Amino acid sequence: MLSDDWVNEIVVEVENVPSGAESRPSSNQIFPERTWVKPGFGRRSPTERVDSQVVRRGSDTKHHQLLQLSTALKESMSQTHHSPECPGIDTPCASHETAQGQKLIASLIPMTSRDRIKAIRNQPRTMEEKRKLRKVVDKEKSKQGPRALEVACCTRCLHTFSLVYRRSKNSISELLNTTSLWQKTLKVIGGKFGTSVLSYFSFLRWLLKFNIFSFIVNFSFLVIPQLTVAQKNTLQFTGLEFFTGAGYFRDTVMYYGFYTNSTIRHGSSRLAYNMQLAYLFTIGACLVTCFFSLLFSMAKYFRNNFINPHIYSRGIAKLIFCWDYTVTHEKAVKLKQKSLSTEIRENLSEIRLENTKLTFHQQLTRLSAHVAAWLVSTGMAIACCVAVYYLAEYNSEFLKTHQNPGAVLLLPFLVSCINLAVPRLYSMLRLVERYELPRHEVYILLIRNIFLKISIIGILCYYWLNIVALSGEECWETLIGQEIYRLLLMDFVFSLADSFLGEFLRRIIGKRFITSLGLQEFDIARNVLELIYAQTLVWIGMFFCPLLPFIQMITLFTMFYVKNISLIVNFQPPSKAWRASQMITVFIFLLFFPSFTGVLCTLAITIWRLKPSADCGPFRGLPSFIYSVYRWIDTLSGRPGYQWVVWIYHNLIGSVHFFFILTLIVLIITYLYWQITEGRKIMIRLLHEQIINEGKDKMFLIEKLIKLQDMEKRANPSALILERREVEQQVPLHWGEQAAAAPDLRFRRSFQEDNRKV
Repeated sequence: MLSDDWVNEIVVEVENVPSGAESRPSSNQIFPERTWVKPGFGRRSPTERVDSQVVRRGSDTKHHQLLQLSTALKESMSQTHHSPECPGIDTPCASHETAQGQKLIASLIPMTSRDRIKAIRNQPRTMEEKRKLRKVVDKEKSKQGPRALEVACCTRCLHTFSLVYRRSKNSISELLNTTSLWQKTLKVIGGKFGTSVLSYFSFLRWLLKFNIFSFIVNFSFLVIPQLTVAQKNTLQFTGLEFFTGAGYFRDTVMYYGFYTNSTIRHGSSRLAYNMQLAYLFTIGACLVTCFFSLLFSMAKYFRNNFINPHIYSRGIAKLIFCWDYTVTHEKAVKLKQKSLSTEIRENLSEIRLENTKLTFHQQLTRLSAHVAAWLVSTGMAIACCVAVYYLAEYNSEFLKTHQNPGAVLLLPFLVSCINLAVPRLYSMLRLVERYELPRHEVYILLIRNIFLKISIIGILCYYWLNIVALSGEECWETLIGQEIYRLLLMDFVFSLADSFLGEFLRRIIGKRFITSLGLQEFDIARNVLELIYAQTLVWIGMFFCPLLPFIQMITLFTMFYVKNISLIVNFQPPSKAWRASQMITVFIFLLFFPSFTGVLCTLAITIWRLKPSADCGPFRGLPSFIYSVYRWIDTLSGRPGYQWVVWIYHNLIGSVHFFFILTLIVLIITYLYWQITEGRKIMIRLLHEQIINEGKDKMFLIEKLIKLQDMEKRANPSALILERREVEQQVPLHWGEQAAAAPDLRFRRSFQEDNRKV
């Protein structure tokens, strides 16, 4: 039997015959007696010479087999040429007349549409022949019974629907990518500074989408209905309200206390709008949407960055075969080149760092440095939390004795100072720890900063819910909303000052005074934790200040351009290139836990346990915020058409078992994803070892073949010289005959290239 390679060679030779040829080529034209030479190589390597000699030794036997196969092919081609309905070679009609063609068609008929299209697509035929083959199969399939026709029609409709769905989905995704915000700017950042810095700006844009959605929902279902029944504000606007959030803003739709507790009706219309239910359901809808969006985003990024096999192969195939030839603009080409070079540098740097090994003394030294750094950072975080708690208690006493409107900025100012100074001290600890992998350094800084900032927010929430809410203050919900507004605004002001002054002064010092310092590198952990800190405040304050997402929108939009300008002017690319494809997954996880889960706990305590103010807000006079929902459920219980709503509330929303099962399902899915990741890691490692072993086996065989070749040269050098001369004389002759018999332009071009290389 012939090997697969020889059969493929024969098929290629037959397919190169033009379809309209009137004369049949001879057997020696189809199968010239020659040594097969691979195109694209001018000289043969020793391995190829050995392969040609091995093939030549069995040439007598294979020559006889080739003649037999060529005779069979000539007979089939003669039948095809003599058939008036089948003018070409190997057409579907010719295939249909032969037994092999009938077998092929019979195997295609029972397939589904998708499998049949894939099978026809994999056939070694031209597009016209594939279309004819599909028509023949459809014609044969139509001869079946009416039941088969109905099934085929349904299958065709489903296939058409799925095709339209995929095309529309791709079109929408392409449209969203083209209209995506800051797409070009992100490409420039990724090409110059790498994926690690790019992950910060991508995370900022992702948070901006969250706040846009929250603002649209709150404005549509809370602000607009309230504006229809709002009374005129009698307070005077002084301009200081932008910094304090008090004064004129207190009696606006910005804060909880301004919203009415009555049912909104207009004229004689029977339609009513219950502001109490609207307030709870709107805030709840925003939080539930954020919850599922965070889960979906974590699952998507986790699958793309931890589970897909190309992550562990480091995307080498993508780097080698990823050039887009549709990119013709000069700036776009340079940006693409810079992005590819940065990504290659990141991969090579990470491979080099992973292969480094430390001695026992070095490992002990670094372990001691890590323990000391953790003790110092934990002590600083605890001290800051204690300081914030006593500052909050002192602030309440301070405001009672000072009537200056600017006195309310004392606590936000001191908290912002702590958030600005302590993370920089954490960043200085890396000079002592000296992590080899930059990714590990960023992870450690993220953990320390998230522990600091979430602890500060936890202390402030404890102060608000246990001291401010129980102090008997008039409209304590509005006071908490004003405190959160001031914290968010002060954090934004400090971030601007740090970008325009601190980072600029650091660049001046590094370039003019202490040149050994040089330009600084972008601190990813500190900047990301600033975003998480601000977003956590927005989620907590959304219940007390419904327009807080709009303020965060303006903040994020401004910070993107400020950070972008500061990055280009004041920073240098990372000195240690490293891949950060998995960083965005870590950022979203930190935003989900402990940030978002802490927000849910805080709002749950507020809604279920605290008593609303008696003189302001939509829940005035109620024993708790959730009591309005209880009263609404009791009202629906007496209406037969709304029993399904009551069942959903009692068995899903109000059931602890439902949330327990939901949490258990999420944990099981996470565990399964993790096990899939570990299994693929093991499989990729085994395949990598197998590739290495196969390479060693090939090198061993090549060495053996070279030794055999050298021994044969020493034994009979004259025979090899004569055979080589015969090959050089016969190959051009056969190629010339075959080119004359097949006047196809593509075949002629390939012949000329191979003839020059031989």
